[in-house]
Amino acid sequence: MKVKNTILLLLILSIVAGSTFLALNGIKVGKYEVVKAKDAIDLGLDLAGGVYVVLEAQTDAKGAELQKIMEQTKTIINERVNALGVSEPNIAIEGNNRIRVELAGIDDPQKAIELIGKTAQLQFVDPDKNIVLTGKNVVGSEVQYHNTELGQQEIVVGLELDKEGTKNFAEATGRLTLEKNREDRIIYIILDDQIISYPAVQSAEEGGTAITDGKAVISGGFTLEEASELSALIRAGALPVEMKELQTSIIGPTLGLEAYEKSVKAVGIALLIIMIFMIVMYRLPGFVASIGLIVYTLITVLAMSSLGVKLTLPGIAGLILSIGMAVDANVIIFERIKEEIRMGKSIRTAVDAGFKRALTSVMDSNITTLIAGVVLYYFGIGPIKGFGVTLIIGIVASMITAVIISKYLLKLIVSLTGGKNPKLYGVNREVER
Repeated sequence: MKVKNTILLLLILSIVAGSTFLALNGIKVGKYEVVKAKDAIDLGLDLAGGVYVVLEAQTDAKGAELQKIMEQTKTIINERVNALGVSEPNIAIEGNNRIRVELAGIDDPQKAIELIGKTAQLQFVDPDKNIVLTGKNVVGSEVQYHNTELGQQEIVVGLELDKEGTKNFAEATGRLTLEKNREDRIIYIILDDQIISYPAVQSAEEGGTAITDGKAVISGGFTLEEASELSALIRAGALPVEMKELQTSIIGPTLGLEAYEKSVKAVGIALLIIMIFMIVMYRLPGFVASIGLIVYTLITVLAMSSLGVKLTLPGIAGLILSIGMAVDANVIIFERIKEEIRMGKSIRTAVDAGFKRALTSVMDSNITTLIAGVVLYYFGIGPIKGFGVTLIIGIVASMITAVIISKYLLKLIVSLTGGKNPKLYGVNREVER
């Protein structure tokens, strides 16, 4: 049994050591690569640098109508941001009529500010410069496949219009189909004074008729990429309300990265000091707690990279706080074990009783903190939300390591050492019965 448990313990320690090495150094074997832990987590705005913009809607709308306008505007801004290729931007409605946009790690902050801050207006204009449609009339725009007369599939951009747009478009297309020259049948699609497309209405001679159902397609031998770009531009131009730029800030990456490096170093030093303290105070249980803290760190990093959580400076604070919670849980458990040993129980019994008696206190303190993390995540924005996310992940990881992994490891070690020396568990021999 001892041989089996020894092998099991060595195997666990080897896995932890190997995982720690991979997390610190990464590895590449052929086409497979495990990146370093600090490179696997996306950095937030304050660490990676980027742009932070607050926009305010210029409207008198209130209540449900204002809420609908803000949701539409948020969606459109999200479309614009996607055009920048920004990974997981943070776009949130603040209060009733403001939108906060955070774009981390972008190369051209000024371009982003111009794109987001503009109240771009999409217009469909006929050859006589009459405005046929505006962005508010466009309900949807997407890439579609249509069958040509030759039976081949063609990539087109489909449009869907609202009631007003349907009426205006029917009038304009009905009028333009009567023109003979192609240039007299063009409807120019203009976004921010730039012509992004100029399709022509099919003439009556070619079988063209007024488009009265509010659904149209733009064809022109598009590639899939060209059609996707055009449909995205049309969607992005449909701002339902003017947005005023209230606040803009560009955060340089140098300051953020310096803070990141120092924060990671601080977390490492904090973990090392805590491990030394736990081993000095609790001996074998302290060693187990140190292994648990390493596993806690690995679980947290894996969870954050898997869930795509962006790490921010407040997020690092949340992680450090959860480390404290993990240590606090171990301290409660180990003090209970010491009490049980002092009462004269065997170490095996004391370990079981210690974990059992401390479980309620550990769960209570972690659950209350977990509730606080959930509230911060649900109601918070920006860095506050990031703090809440990392706090939630950290608390869950700390409960797993403190209640499950530490208990299993400690019982395994007790079975190997025989559990006959209280000093190995931080209890002086003179108090032992």
